[in-house]
Amino acid sequence: MCDTIVALNSIEGRGYTYFGKNSDREPDEVQNIKIIPKIKYPKGAKVTCTYIVIPQIGETARVLLCQPFWMFGAEMGANEYGVIIGNEAIFTREKPSQTGLTGMDLVRLGLERSKSAREALNVIIQLLEEYGQGGNCGYRYKLNYMNSFIIADEREAYVLETVKKWWAWKKIKDYWSISNIISLEQNYDECSEGLIVNAMEKGFCKSEKDFNFRSCYSDRFMSGAAGGIVREKRSRELLRQKYEKCNTE
Repeated sequence: MCDTIVALNSIEGRGYTYFGKNSDREPDEVQNIKIIPKIKYPKGAKVTCTYIVIPQIGETARVLLCQPFWMFGAEMGANEYGVIIGNEAIFTREKPSQTGLTGMDLVRLGLERSKSAREALNVIIQLLEEYGQGGNCGYRYKLNYMNSFIIADEREAYVLETVKKWWAWKKIKDYWSISNIISLEQNYDECSEGLIVNAMEKGFCKSEKDFNFRSCYSDRFMSGAAGGIVREKRSRELLRQKYEKCNTE
């Protein structure tokens, strides 16, 4: 499976943000490195995403994408304003929809429509709430999942985790990593109201006070099979070691 990490300048100590992601697409599923220029669009223009068509904005930013060849979206990318986004599959107790925006679609749209990490966070949330997420994300094999994102620029970074049209996010201090498992528990900064209401209605928790995002929504079998807990623990440990070293030198 795959992992995404971010370290802000407080850990790297060089005045910039460090971002990394690996990708575990199928062996013969080519990922193209593509630069898509800034484009102005006429009023009423549409954009054809992987499975659905949505309204286009007036002007998109220039973006660099690492894009599986058959889809609209991208596993990771950056734009001309220094925004960078990567996503991870997460497996939840809620079934993914058969169609909607894929996590990769949301990566690309977030990059094309933002000038900062915070703006990209808001763009993805807005698109998620309006159009939902879904559709097969596998090339030769069917694979459906929800999505987790790290969104960063040179000043700040966020982790955004989603289930259907619901979400929770946290502003990252120093460093963070995501690894095919819900990383947020009760430590989020904001979440959509429906996330907790649905958990209580489904019996995942008894009350809002009792709500824990990871515990309530994780599909334990798939999350365990993906090895997310082990990989998250290891990536965090390596980041912690680097952070401590930078702050003691």
